[in-house]
Amino acid sequence: MSNFVLVENGIVVQSDRTGAEPEGFVEADDAVCSGFLFADGIFTPPPIEPVIPDRVSARQFKLQLLNAGLLAEVENWIAAQGPAVQIAYDNSGSFVRADPMMQAGFAALGFTGAQIDIFFSAASDL
Repeated sequence: MSNFVLVENGIVVQSDRTGAEPEGFVEADDAVCSGFLFADGIFTPPPIEPVIPDRVSARQFKLQLLNAGLLAEVENWIAAQGPAVQIAYDNSGSFVRADPMMQAGFAALGFTGAQIDIFFSAASDL
């Protein structure tokens, strides 16, 4: 059975496999479905959005600090903080991106949201 798709603004918005080609639809391979892109007669899958981890292990976090050349700077900042921050840094099994202490540390380093995303993504690969 044929696959016919409706394309609006270069994006497949509907698929019809019932038989005859509906008006305004284009014939496509069976794999094409809603969300595919369509340009110059070619269908391509939608881009895969990267998944940014919301947490990484303490090992991953600290190794990424080392890889980024930030370990000494962060540990100096931690040493200047109160006992709660020092205990959390020294004893956490994982580091959660949304944690207020974590946000304060990244703000102190001048990180943007995009830079935090990159940091956590890189750390998750370690």
